[in-house]
Amino acid sequence: MTVDVLNRSGIQPVTQSKLAIADCDIHPRPSGPSVGGVSRSLFPYLSKQWQAHIENFGVTYRLPWEKGSAYPKGQPLASRIDSWPPGGQPGGDLAFMAKQHLDPNNVTLGILNPLGAGQGAMNLDLSAAITHATNEWQKAEWTSQDERLKGSVVIPYEDAAASVKEIELRAGDAHFAQILMLSRTAAPMGQRQYWPIFAAAEAAGLPIGVHAFGYGGNAITSSGWGSYYLEEMVGHAQAQQALTVSLILEGVFERFPKLKFVMIEGGVAWAASLGWRMDAQYRKLKQELPHLKRLPSEYLRSNIWFTTQPIEEPEPRTQLAEIFDWMGWDRILFATDYPHWDFDDPAHALPFKMTDTQRRQVFLENAKAVFGIT
Repeated sequence: MTVDVLNRSGIQPVTQSKLAIADCDIHPRPSGPSVGGVSRSLFPYLSKQWQAHIENFGVTYRLPWEKGSAYPKGQPLASRIDSWPPGGQPGGDLAFMAKQHLDPNNVTLGILNPLGAGQGAMNLDLSAAITHATNEWQKAEWTSQDERLKGSVVIPYEDAAASVKEIELRAGDAHFAQILMLSRTAAPMGQRQYWPIFAAAEAAGLPIGVHAFGYGGNAITSSGWGSYYLEEMVGHAQAQQALTVSLILEGVFERFPKLKFVMIEGGVAWAASLGWRMDAQYRKLKQELPHLKRLPSEYLRSNIWFTTQPIEEPEPRTQLAEIFDWMGWDRILFATDYPHWDFDDPAHALPFKMTDTQRRQVFLENAKAVFGIT
């Protein structure tokens, strides 16, 4: 990532540029000590019952190991060395985030995606309690404190009824821009146990953001657990391809034509070839799928968007622009993944030149359109 997209010599504050930024993947983190896998910063938003439960039992996720991920990250908490605020944790201090990221990079719209927020917990009632607390925390301590930020409605997606309840609670609340799911669900995402969530999302007019990772209880490969963190990182694209195929072929977008999905942190270059492959097989096997009224690639280009981070960097780099041409420039949303170690600096993130119109689309206008922000 060494190409100067914004035509600036060296790294300068983006505020010196007229270009405003929408960052569609910012990770806030509850600050303070953790107990049972939950930050005490969330305790004010949990009932006494659930506080006691967490202190006594903790949170168990759908994973084959007892605590955390088996793959060590490049830095503690998978974060940049310079992203640790004094006495706190990366993403846990709004003032520090504003000074380090929002202000110098001219971020006028930031979408918050809290991770480790109870999604995928084995105890579904506990999952619902933690996700609800996380949403209350986002609103009280982030979006109400900085009008540039919008929260994601974190839902306990393995419990459709509880998820619908949380979505309906947040519908029409300007503090929230989307609904957050993770890519590794317990079942393929297009299957019918998740359809009540999709119906509620469409009714609320909220896109569904699907972030990499998750707690489905299965390996990210088709055969077993990998040996290296690198395999996990590469596998995020595989997971998002699988859920994209499921959503399209199960007929989700025929049933819910206004539903929007934003694929976060899983790449984008695979989308074109996946569309071509689905179309080729559909032409041979479409008798099996009478519920589909269009080619699979048409649903891909009408109902799904992609964030840029981590963007693929082919050689020659102009080939990425060709992918954008096929998908449509209106399908691409800029993201940094702040404060994680693979953060994409907006001054260098996209490795090719764009027209002014394309640049405005990718860096701001597409996000405003998808999230309905004027």
